[in-house]
Amino acid sequence: MHILVSNDDGYSAPGLEALVKALDGLGRITVVAPETNCSGASNSLTLNRPLWVRTASNGFHCVSGTPSDCVHVALTGLLGERPDLVVSGINNGANMGDDTLYSGTVAAATEGYLFGIPSIAFSLVQKGWEHLDAAAAIARSIVERQIEAPLHAPVLLNVNIPNRSLYDIKPARVTRLGRRHPSEPVVRTATPYGETVYWIGPSGTAADAAPGTDFHALAEGHVSITPLRVDLTHHEQIEAIHGWTEQLEPCARA
Repeated sequence: MHILVSNDDGYSAPGLEALVKALDGLGRITVVAPETNCSGASNSLTLNRPLWVRTASNGFHCVSGTPSDCVHVALTGLLGERPDLVVSGINNGANMGDDTLYSGTVAAATEGYLFGIPSIAFSLVQKGWEHLDAAAAIARSIVERQIEAPLHAPVLLNVNIPNRSLYDIKPARVTRLGRRHPSEPVVRTATPYGETVYWIGPSGTAADAAPGTDFHALAEGHVSITPLRVDLTHHEQIEAIHGWTEQLEPCARA
């Protein structure tokens, strides 16, 4: 068993170190993670400059790029063999609902999934690393389950873990993604030179936290496991769009 581990908080993040330690003994572990924090990087690949890979003092490979860069480089040239599993995290903060579109943690796992490798993203819901040891234990149990009884590939799991002690965490629930309200407004500030700059505002509050969603499961103290897919096609609208395009000019239809 060869497990590729990455994240978006950077190669020195406590969550990454805790995850690697928790996976000890389950197989050969290779860590390829970003040099710096890349939260919110989504599935971006760096195409306008070369990437370098260095080995850090902790033995992890660090890449001068995004989480997707890390997994892509690992799978297409850095590793000598194809790993059996890609694991990302443990992230410092939730990746629920709409967060998954922006998440570098989920993106690292998604890159493995795109290559046909079973992939799992782990996040600790509240920032600050409280009860990280419990989250690492949960992550190990899920990886062990995947090793013992593999889900049919390709599989992409988004796992969110509440900040609770191991004995206070309730059993895992299989969930769907909830939805958030739109993000809060940007925060406008000024540099020492008088230039106006903007900080992205906080995420919106939950708009859909109904039973069955990841938001609902976490609110009740459960681990949330959401199976994801990458197909963005709105299949239900295809027929309607066919009728809509019939009214286009011939040159536009062509």
